[in-house]
Amino acid sequence: MATTTAAAYGIYSQDVVLTDIVRNLNQAGFENEDICMMLSPSHPIASMVREASLFATDQEDTDASAGMIGWLSAFGAVLIPSVGFFIRSRVFLHALMVAREAPALCGNARTLVGLGFSEHEATRFEDQLSRLGVLIYVSCDENAKTLWAREVLRHSGAQETSTLEETLMSVTAAA
Repeated sequence: MATTTAAAYGIYSQDVVLTDIVRNLNQAGFENEDICMMLSPSHPIASMVREASLFATDQEDTDASAGMIGWLSAFGAVLIPSVGFFIRSRVFLHALMVAREAPALCGNARTLVGLGFSEHEATRFEDQLSRLGVLIYVSCDENAKTLWAREVLRHSGAQETSTLEETLMSVTAAA
């Protein structure tokens, strides 16, 4: 069962500065808990998470790992296929539990279906994520806010933006 939450999303290349996007969303009135990030396993942050160790002998590496883990844990959800995930929000936890039957919980097409995308769009985005790098999904408590979130994402450099409602309408129209 997919979530019925209103949402906007943007797809970015791997070289995007995520802190800038988050800052723009926060300044526009969106809370970190409303934000879900899906990162390609080849994204630089994925490498940092993969190599993170709180038991490193170098204090600087330990501090950097702890800082990155803390930053990622502040969001509604962060998913990195084959690496791991962080979930803080009940909305995202419910949506991501849809994918529990899938071989990998974090960041596959079933996860995207759980967030409300059609099977076709979920497969398309899964492919794009493997090549491009980042999908930012902003959960909104009302449909009107999704248009504002979409514009913030667009102005933040997204290569593709839309609302969940627009995406589902275009898939329905094409069928």
